[in-house]
Order: sequence, then structure tokens, then C-alpha cells
Amino acid sequence: QVQLVESGGGLVQAGGSLRLSCAASGRTFSSYAMGWFRQAPGKEREFVAAIKWSGASTRYADSVKGRFTISRDNAKNTVYLQMNSLKPEDTAVYYCAVGPYYSDYVAHLMRQYDYWGQGTQVTVSS
Repeated sequence: QVQLVESGGGLVQAGGSLRLSCAASGRTFSSYAMGWFRQAPGKEREFVAAIKWSGASTRYADSVKGRFTISRDNAKNTVYLQMNSLKPEDTAVYYCAVGPYYSDYVAHLMRQYDYWGQGTQVTVSS
């Protein structure tokens, strides 16, 4: 059974940093792309960042480019999202998800992701 557990969320002031983690189990995730999405109150879930199965390529939403960094440790079946220079508009529930298998393309659409975690709340105060 595939399970994704996010952690690291919390309350931070604008300009601060947080590091989210997503621990995966139930599959060899080193063969799959991984992604982070977020959903703010009253808004649709949106893409944040994704990383190729090998870690060699990444993709970011324009709104977080230059501030967020996605990485993975395949030995630990864990993917990370380092978030710097946080803004109040980054406030949302953040979800990690499992993407395509052995793909050279770094997927960014929700429909390309099969399994999802329960989410972790990130709140940025002004």
C-alpha cells in the first residue's frame, strides 16, 4: 500500500523559511517523479514543484521560482521542499504526490500524479 506522509509545515513570518518533507512507503519511489502541490482556502489545488525520478531535472511554478527548491533522497524514499523568502500568499495546505514512472518529462499536471499525501499546513503571517 502506497503511503505518503508530509511534515514540516507550520506558522512562519513573511521572509522566513520552512522545509517540508514527504516520506514515502509501499513502493520503490526512486523510479518515480515526485511533486509538490498546494491548495489555499477557496482556491484550486495548484502545482508548486516537481523532480524527475533521478533528481536530475526539476520544474517550478513561476510564483515560487527562485525561492523554493525541491530535492530528493532516494535512499530514504523522501522528497523535500525548501521554502525561503516566504510570502503570505504562500499560505496553503501543501501536498506531495507520486508522478510518472521513469519519465524524462517533469510532470506538472495533477492528473499525472497517482498517489497523494494528507497534506501539511503552511501559514505565513505578514
